[in-house]
Amino acid sequence: MISIQQEQIIQLEEFIHVLEASTLARRRPMDDAPLLAQMVKGANLWVTAREDGKLIGFMRGISDFCYRTFIADLAVIEAYQGKGIGRGMLVKTREIAPTARLILFAAEDAEGFYQKLGFHLHERCYQLKTGEPFS
Repeated sequence: MISIQQEQIIQLEEFIHVLEASTLARRRPMDDAPLLAQMVKGANLWVTAREDGKLIGFMRGISDFCYRTFIADLAVIEAYQGKGIGRGMLVKTREIAPTARLILFAAEDAEGFYQKLGFHLHERCYQLKTGEPFS
């Protein structure tokens, strides 16, 4: 049976395993273990999906739990994708912070997933990448 719940933190090894077994490893710094460890420690909102205790998906976020929740990662092991697990983790995220706006960057191949769930494209999102100077 698959359970979805909030956790305080997950183990680095679990984080890495799910990234590698989902499509996210292609877009994450998998060769930088200290950075991955900081990503785990720096998140203050974890919603997980587990089957018999084994991590099969997670939502890693940063939230004030009232106004904004930034979804940094939503990952589900490929063999479990298409079963409503990602949606379930987002529903749980909304339950935890019901008044917070959910904000995320979507991978190119996940745009349809988020649109299907009702997420809207925001035309005023800006980013400054690491190493890019301020003008």
